[in-house]
Amino acid sequence: MNPVLVIGDRTYSSWSLRGWLLMALSGLDFDEEMHWLDAPNYKEGLLAATGGGGGVPTVRLGSRIIADSMAIAEYAAEAAPDAGLWPKDPLDRAEARSLAAQMHSGFAALRKACPMNLSNRFPDFVPDDAVKADLARLEQLWLPCLERSGGPFLFGAFGAVDAFFAPVATRIDTFCLPVSPTARAYADAILDHPLMRQWIADARLEADMARDRTGRFSEGGFTPGDWPLLNR
Repeated sequence: MNPVLVIGDRTYSSWSLRGWLLMALSGLDFDEEMHWLDAPNYKEGLLAATGGGGGVPTVRLGSRIIADSMAIAEYAAEAAPDAGLWPKDPLDRAEARSLAAQMHSGFAALRKACPMNLSNRFPDFVPDDAVKADLARLEQLWLPCLERSGGPFLFGAFGAVDAFFAPVATRIDTFCLPVSPTARAYADAILDHPLMRQWIADARLEADMARDRTGRFSEGGFTPGDWPLLNR
């Protein structure tokens, strides 16, 4: 029986993107179960699909539930040890986990002001001081790793830690955020990765599906656009 990855809308669900990238990078066979996060009564469906947790991403293995992207990263890495989700060097591996954990628990201002929206671009967005502070912290985390590894990713090859920062790469592009050329090149490398291209293309296909909507996304500022990320 394949594990089932429960995710939300690809266009807007940043945590779903992380979970999907982790599972795809592992090379494990898995099935997907997507739930529209702006559908009527979506919470009831998610609660049933995730063993009562209600969050995405969640991996379901029969009656076993693996919730939260950090736990999914460890599950995928242990289930597919040759996939190289984490660096081989112990110190690199510890640092990569540290960076992923900081992304997992921080950057609240950036998340709130710049929600993931793969279908649009907002060139007139002006970041406030809190967002600028988050961007400066990202540079502090990224630049030493990129200098040591030589890029294009934080520890050379695309891995779990880069999956955790993938939604940030979309935010940098979508909101035209002011970052250094090195940080922008890293974000572009993530956006151009084949798995990211696949996710964005699948998000575009999802967007045209007929369904009932509650207006939750539009009310939250998740306005649709003309999919500039597809035309990079």
